[in-house]
Amino acid sequence: MSTMTQHAPGTFCWTQLGTTDEAGAKKFYSELFGWKDETETAAGQPITLLKKSDKTIGAVMPLPPGQGTPSWTPFVAVTNVDETATKVRNGGGKVVMEPMDVKPNGRFAVFQDPTEAVFAVWQAGTKKGAEIVGEPGSMVWNELITTDSKKAGSFYESVFGWKAEPMPMPSDPGRTYTIFKQGGTGVGGMMTATPEMHLTHPYWMLYFAVDDCDKSAAKAEQIGGKVMMKPTDIPTVGRFAVIRDPQGAWFSILKPSPQG
Repeated sequence: MSTMTQHAPGTFCWTQLGTTDEAGAKKFYSELFGWKDETETAAGQPITLLKKSDKTIGAVMPLPPGQGTPSWTPFVAVTNVDETATKVRNGGGKVVMEPMDVKPNGRFAVFQDPTEAVFAVWQAGTKKGAEIVGEPGSMVWNELITTDSKKAGSFYESVFGWKAEPMPMPSDPGRTYTIFKQGGTGVGGMMTATPEMHLTHPYWMLYFAVDDCDKSAAKAEQIGGKVMMKPTDIPTVGRFAVIRDPQGAWFSILKPSPQG
């Protein structure tokens, strides 16, 4: 298992779950992915780290009453949080949480894009971000589900320098899927929601890698989750399913197709 020692600017580097039942969420995900948790103090506040094989993959935080619904928030690595906040404002986005130090770990801020999807950024200090990505039980992809791909695409291009490249969806002829590229490498995706999705608000969907999509989906239901989209093949990409955890947070699982 390889360890990430740094995350390039403009790539997803971290994920954090805000939930109304921290103990219940930790139990669910530990049974589903084999995670362990470890509490440490940062900037005088406790934070629960989520670990797979002793490597940190993300964190879980309690969600105060009235502060929204349980959800996973993706973090993008940046070299300067404050400059990014300016780009967000100039691009039509909103600053949900102003740039803040979490000494000595790093500096972060939380934003909302022009279509109202929430995301965060991370300027590394002693903590670079997730120690593993793309391996079973860790973050493998992030995908924006939005109401306006054109507006969102222009925004993220201006903020992170991503290049938005639309492509046909093999599983849904007539529709397009956008790949966000950084230096020629795909770092995330975007799709416009269909009426069948009953989208309540745009959001970033987090994907965790798994060894077996069908078994993981079945396991999620056995331990209190709900499969919102049954295991489905995506040609050349892999097999995925959409799940909602017992507290209501949505995420996806993906068994990637062999590459090469």
